[in-house]
Amino acid sequence: MSAKISRFLAERQPETPCLIVDIDIVGETYKTMRRLLPLAQIFYAVKANPAPEIVSRLIELGSSFDTASRGEIDLVMGAGAKAERISFGNTIKKERDIAYAYQQGVRLFAFDSEAELEKLARSAPGARVFCRILMDCEGAEWPLSRKFGCAPEMAAMLLGRARDLGLDPYGLSFHVGSQQTDLAQWDMAVARAARMFSALQELNIELKMLNVGGGFPARYRSEVKSLEAYAGALMGAIRRHYGNKIPEIIIEPGRSLVGDAGMIRSEVVLISKKDFDDERRWVYLDIGKFGGLVETMDESIKYSITTPHDGAATGPVVLAGPTCDSADILYDKAGYQLPLDLAVGDRVDILSTGAYTSSYCSVSFNGFPPLKTYCI
Repeated sequence: MSAKISRFLAERQPETPCLIVDIDIVGETYKTMRRLLPLAQIFYAVKANPAPEIVSRLIELGSSFDTASRGEIDLVMGAGAKAERISFGNTIKKERDIAYAYQQGVRLFAFDSEAELEKLARSAPGARVFCRILMDCEGAEWPLSRKFGCAPEMAAMLLGRARDLGLDPYGLSFHVGSQQTDLAQWDMAVARAARMFSALQELNIELKMLNVGGGFPARYRSEVKSLEAYAGALMGAIRRHYGNKIPEIIIEPGRSLVGDAGMIRSEVVLISKKDFDDERRWVYLDIGKFGGLVETMDESIKYSITTPHDGAATGPVVLAGPTCDSADILYDKAGYQLPLDLAVGDRVDILSTGAYTSSYCSVSFNGFPPLKTYCI
């Protein structure tokens, strides 16, 4: 927790649950990424946290934006982003949304199928397009495989088809999976992309851009390497496989840019046991999966949690949310231990929750309001 967030909580004592994001941390992390990756253009993945204050700060710092919908395009352009700094990076788009983006001046679009390519040819003539290739995402705590991308052989065919349709076959993209913990994944992905650059060159298609997606981490319960280590692994792979012919590089950080800037303050609603001899307590918070903690699904993302009793004796717990849905269990098998002195009404802080929380919360499931966000 930053000193700024700590002061805010002490002075404002906001009603829980709420997300507090320190915008200065977002800005400093962006500057660090720019320093570590001087050859890359940063396209912030707006879906991670679309708070207008975050978008505005990143515009001030010169960021570009990876958008997934017409709504996100309107958001960033409404805050002052220029169309030439926007990528429509979702590979699943309504044709009328492609046409809308094109009318607004957006000229960079992702695709991974022939049907999507044909929509682009009709509604975004002459646009720069990049094809996303499949990745295994091994080592990622939040994998992004299967749904997005196509096989390299298909990607090569589609980029040739893009040229035939009057589009600009601009480049390739991949994503090694969100919260990737295996630095070697970038070497494999970059090597695959470099081979495709060479193969397409033989077909007189000169790709100009490589979009390496996201994957850099936030700091959750498990230790991760530093941003310096991740940047070094990525740039080392690019230099190794591209040599002196490095293309334009795009990176799309989301989680790593805003995750550690935010924390959720929650309240303990109930502590109970399911049987007389059950050693595990059930701790119910006033936030759960439907309130913004969707990434606890399958216990994939394991957040660090602090309480007012830290340092005292602890015992095993099951952590759950407040809704009338049996799926609203956060952690059952992950081995969480919380202080034995924890009581109903205690405040609990869930750390590094600046990404994929407020943007995931339901509108009003069970009548609970959306997660309140304070950007300070």
